[in-house]
This record gives sequence, C-alpha cells and structure tokens, in this order.
Amino acid sequence: MPRWDSVQYLRFERERAVPCVDLVRRIELESPRRIVDLGCGPGTSARILRARWPGASVLGVDSSGEMLRGARAALPDVEWAEADLATWTPGRRFELVFSNAALQWLPDHPHLLPRLWSMVATDGALAFQVPAPGSARRTWSEPLDQLLALPAWRARLTSRAAVESVLPADAYYDLLSPSARRVDLWDTEYLHVLSGPEAVVEWTKGTALRPLLEQLPVESEQQAFLADYRRALTPRYPRRPDGRVLFPFLRRFVIAYR
Repeated sequence: MPRWDSVQYLRFERERAVPCVDLVRRIELESPRRIVDLGCGPGTSARILRARWPGASVLGVDSSGEMLRGARAALPDVEWAEADLATWTPGRRFELVFSNAALQWLPDHPHLLPRLWSMVATDGALAFQVPAPGSARRTWSEPLDQLLALPAWRARLTSRAAVESVLPADAYYDLLSPSARRVDLWDTEYLHVLSGPEAVVEWTKGTALRPLLEQLPVESEQQAFLADYRRALTPRYPRRPDGRVLFPFLRRFVIAYR
C-alpha cells in the first residue's frame, strides 16, 4: 500500500465521511461490544462508530503510522494498532468487523473475505464499503491511464489501480451467503460538489495518485505530472453555472450478518 498523507486525505473529510455514515446507519446491530475498524486512516470512521455505539470498545488498525498519529491525537480513548491488513490476525473475534474505503487496496478478495469473515463473532457482522468500477470512475481514471501511456511518463511510472481488486456485488454475495444468515448489498453513486477540476486532482492526490507521486522523488517532477493530469482531466468536468463541478463517485456496500 502507498504511504499516506493524513493532511491531504482530510482535505475532503466531509465528503469522504458521507459513505461511512450511510454504512454505519444501515448496520442492524444493537450494541456490539467489540468493533475493529480496518484501514481506519486518520480516525474519521472510528469517530462515527463511537457516536453510534458509545459503549463499544473500538480498535483501529492501519498500516500507515502517519495516519495513526492523527487518529491517536483525535481519539485518545480508542485503541490503535499499526499493522498490514493483508496479514494481520487478531487474537479475538469482534461483534463488528468494519472497513471504510480501505479493502480496495488489498488484492485477492476471494481469499480476503473469508479471512475477514472468520474474525466476526456469533451474532456479529462484517460491513464494508469500497469504490466501485463504473462510468464515474472512468471520468478521472481514463485521463490518468492516457497520461501514463505517454513516453514522458510510461518508462518512469507503474500503477495498478486499487479498485481493480473490487468484485461485482454478486461475487461478494456468493462468498458470504453460504455461512451468513443475511447479506445486504447495494451501490450508491455520490455527486460531490467541488470547487473545480483542480479539486478533483487534489482529491485523487489523497488516494489514487499517492503510489504514482511516490515514484517521483523530485518535487518539480511531481508538479509537472500533476499539471499534465490537470490539463487532461479538465475537459471531463465542465463547470456548472456557479463555477463548481460535479464529481460522481460510485461506492459498493456490503453487510453480512453471522
């Protein structure tokens, strides 16, 4: 996984929190005692979980020490652990295994999901949301793919889009339904209102562009790449009459109950 910049990620904290709030509201658990937040980032999702279940013990797990420093400062009464989600194995089960926009960075979901499901206690739930493939994603990813194919960048940058690991909704159902008493699945497309195409670039700087920028150690090279991307991206996001742009973002939601 790429190194994370918590300050950059939190530039759109309100917009990024909306799918998390929607997911938490849909979880039908009355009073889980133990919750694990996988890929907890800077603590936004843990705060939302604590607000819904103030009596629960929450453990936030993330591979980024930078993100966890911000999380610890914001929520000192939550337990935090720095670990690789691809290999992390807890010593206990949880009434809620939760993940907000993190699992897309992990490969091989047909093997990942059973491992996460094994962490769920009796009468508990696994709940997660991930960015989903679709036309909304292509609006910002196609200009990026085209840019990476140009001679100026092709030999220097390699990228694997995190969302490639995301499965169709029916595949998640088939993985979880044999041992779950119920599986809820849905997709939601959010239309974020941003200040302009440059804000779309700033959004992707906090996520998909991170592994690319890490391959360009010189600041001037990073700025040149971002300028090229901004030029390629701008025609895809026409300004509305008020000068802003609409940034569609499709999310996939899954809740499985044991």
